[in-house]
Amino acid sequence: MSTAIEAAEAKLRADGAGEAIVTAFARFHGLLESGVAGMIPEDSITPVESVPDADHLPDAANPAILDQTVVLKLNGGLGTGMGMTKAKSLIEAREGLSFLDVIANQVIKLRQGTGARLPLVMMNSFATRDDTLEALARHDGIESDLPLDFLQNRVPKLRAADLHPVDWPAGPEHEWAPPGHGDLYTALVTSGMLEQMLAGGYRYAFVSNADNLGATLDQRILNWFAAEQLPFLMEAADRTAADRKGGHLASRPDGGLILREIAQTPDSDADAFQDTSRHRYFNTNSLWVDLQALSARLEAGGGVLELPMIVNRKTVDPGDSASTPVIQLESAMGAAIGLFEGAQAIRVPRSRFAPVKTTNDLLALRSDAYHLTPEGQVALVSARRGVPPLVDLDSAHYKLLAGFEQRFASGPPSLIDCERLTVKGDVQFGAGVTVKGSVEVDASVQPSLADGALLEG
Repeated sequence: MSTAIEAAEAKLRADGAGEAIVTAFARFHGLLESGVAGMIPEDSITPVESVPDADHLPDAANPAILDQTVVLKLNGGLGTGMGMTKAKSLIEAREGLSFLDVIANQVIKLRQGTGARLPLVMMNSFATRDDTLEALARHDGIESDLPLDFLQNRVPKLRAADLHPVDWPAGPEHEWAPPGHGDLYTALVTSGMLEQMLAGGYRYAFVSNADNLGATLDQRILNWFAAEQLPFLMEAADRTAADRKGGHLASRPDGGLILREIAQTPDSDADAFQDTSRHRYFNTNSLWVDLQALSARLEAGGGVLELPMIVNRKTVDPGDSASTPVIQLESAMGAAIGLFEGAQAIRVPRSRFAPVKTTNDLLALRSDAYHLTPEGQVALVSARRGVPPLVDLDSAHYKLLAGFEQRFASGPPSLIDCERLTVKGDVQFGAGVTVKGSVEVDASVQPSLADGALLEG
C-alpha cells in the first residue's frame, strides 16, 4: 500500500468514516495510482436498441408490494449554483410549497389512500440535514418505523501532483468532496439504514433526486419490478439534444447493461457519446432496487459495490482557479446496473424527468405549463403533450435565486403555449405576461415588460 493511500485512509478514519467507505475509497485510490483512468471507450460497448416501455405496463395496484417499499430521496445538495446556503429542496417549487413539501405530501397521501407503511427516507449531507429535518417535522404523520434520514459520506480531495490528501488551511472544508451519488450504497451500510430497512420487512426501494418532482412512485413500475424479480431497474428516457452530455445506457459484449458518463469517455469518442441517434437512452437517476439483492451483493464485497470510477479534475477551492489542482474520485449510483445479473432498464416518459438544476428549470416548473394534481404530484398539463417549455435566462442577471425572484416578483409568465423563451440582459417581468411560441426578449430593446404583455413569435 502506498503512503498516499495510507494518508487518505488515516484522514478518513480521523473524520469518523466507517470502514466501508474507507475500503471503497482505497480501492479507487489504488486504481488511480495504477494508471486506471476509468474510461469506457466506444469500441468496448454497443448501443441499446430498445428496452421495455413503462407505458405498456398494466394499470394495477398491489398494496402488499407497496407496503414493502421505501421512498428514498437524495437530498445532499445545497443550492449553491443558485446562490443558496441551504438544501435545494427547500426552494419554493410552486403554490407556496417547497420541493420537500411536495414530496412529503405525496407520500402521506399515498399512505392514506392505500394503507401502506411507505417510509420516506432522505439521504442528507451534514449541510442539509438540520434544515431538512426541521422542515419535515412540520408534516404531521410523515414519521414511520424507519429514521427520516441517514448521512452520505465525504472523501478527501487528492493533490493531482502526488495523489496525497490535499491540505488547505485557508478553507479546510474545501479539503473534502462528496463521492458522487454512487455513495448511496456504501452510506446505506455505514449508517446502518440498510440493516434497519431489511429488519423492518422492506424489500424494495424507489430512489430518486429530491429536485426531480417528476420522479414519483409509479405502482405499475413497482409491481412489474417485483413480479419480474429484478434486482435492479433504471428508469431511462429518450435522449434529445439537451441530454447530449448526460450519462447514457449501453451494452457490454456479454449483453449486460452499463451506464457511461461523459467523464468516462475518451476525447476521441466524444462525438459518438453525444450522438443521440446512436445512444438513444439516458439515465434519469431514478432507480428501483431490491434491498435483499443489494444486501447480498454488498456482503459479498465487504460492504462495497465495485462501481466504475469517475475521475474529476478540479481545483481545491472551486472559486479560485489558481488554487491547488486536485482529483475528486466519484461514482454514479446508476452504474450499479452493470453489477447485478439480470438488471434491467425501462423506458419512461420525459414527464418523469423534471430536475431543477438552474433558475431556467425553476421558472418552467412554477409556470402554468405544470400543475399540482389531486395526488400532490407536479405534472405537465395535458396541453404540453409531455414536452416542457425551454427557458434560457441571462445568467448574469437570473442565475442566483435572489436576482431571479426580484425580476419575477409579480409571478412567472404564462408558458403553457411557449416553445422556447430566451432572455438577454436584465429584463423586469410584470404580472400576467404571456409567452407563445419561440420568443427572444432583449433588454436593450425591452428592459421591462408591462402587466399583461403578450409575447408571440
